[in-house]
Amino acid sequence: MNEAVELARQLIRIDSVGGNEAAVAEPLARRLSDAGFAVRRHEHAPGRTGLIARWGTGEPVTLTGHLDTVPLGGRAWRFAPHSAEIDGDRLYGRGSSDMKAGVAALTVAAERHVRRTGPKAALEVVFTVGEETGCEGAAEMVAAELVSRSRALLVAEPTANRALLGHKGALWLEITTRGRTAHGSMPHLGDNAVYKLARAISAVEAFDPGVPEHPWLGPSTVNVGTVHGGINVNSVPDLATATVDLRTVAGQDHVRLRERLQAALGAEPAVDVLVDLPAIWTEPDDPFVRALVEAGAGEPGDRPAASYFTDASILATACGGVPTVICGPGEPEQAHVTDEYCLIHRIEEAVEIYTAALAGLVP
Repeated sequence: MNEAVELARQLIRIDSVGGNEAAVAEPLARRLSDAGFAVRRHEHAPGRTGLIARWGTGEPVTLTGHLDTVPLGGRAWRFAPHSAEIDGDRLYGRGSSDMKAGVAALTVAAERHVRRTGPKAALEVVFTVGEETGCEGAAEMVAAELVSRSRALLVAEPTANRALLGHKGALWLEITTRGRTAHGSMPHLGDNAVYKLARAISAVEAFDPGVPEHPWLGPSTVNVGTVHGGINVNSVPDLATATVDLRTVAGQDHVRLRERLQAALGAEPAVDVLVDLPAIWTEPDDPFVRALVEAGAGEPGDRPAASYFTDASILATACGGVPTVICGPGEPEQAHVTDEYCLIHRIEEAVEIYTAALAGLVP
């Protein structure tokens, strides 16, 4: 069996739902060390370890993926979710598409790159923890100055091996309103926090993000995702909260966006940041994009952006605002679903694409 497929199966068999990334990181660290990489481990929390592996001199190309996976859900799976079963061209298991197949393909391509003869571009491989819950691992690595300036960034999230040029940003906010509790039969003695929150939600619904639609990323959007308030039916609630999901486009200033929303809400509701990840965009004619396409990645086409956010929101700036491409063997529509699978031929194909693209870069 292809070594990248076998490595993907090994990684899928390790349960890293919301943690335990250290168990995934160790076999990768051994392989990269054996290939000649200088490997550093970064512990986000006990059992939650990411990797930074460096090979060569000069500004590297950065290859990245995350090691955590999302929960399984309540439905029964066709195969045990960590058994890495193969059925025809499908490799099943939690994380098969999102994104242990991509991590395996990057690892094998990095090994092949450093072992081939002739000039070779420097590489930095960054495997993160906690991407699924807001890119915490990548943010900690950057804060600790563990990530190098580089020439380009390749993110192996699931795209069915199509080169995607970016994704929207995410600004997740929590709105909190406060009041004064009282008996429900005497509401005039209280101050109802839910009424205040309802007015704030109406203001969010009417809020204009204030930027034109991006030609490729589309419009900036706003959505209220959750609402909580009150403790029982016969009390005036003194606390209420709502969460807001703003999706932003390239060039949109998140600080200014939050200030504009606060102004729309008025002074009383408190607005706190939960997640702050900027949009990513690279022009289609960038040489790094062309190198991947010429190596066999599918053209971006008329829908050239990912629908999800990635660690690139954190890493691209740390790498120096470099050209960034999202291209991985997973199936995008398989991310987070029951009976998740990746097509085996795409894993093998991804290794060839990455290897050929890296070979075409001048050191």
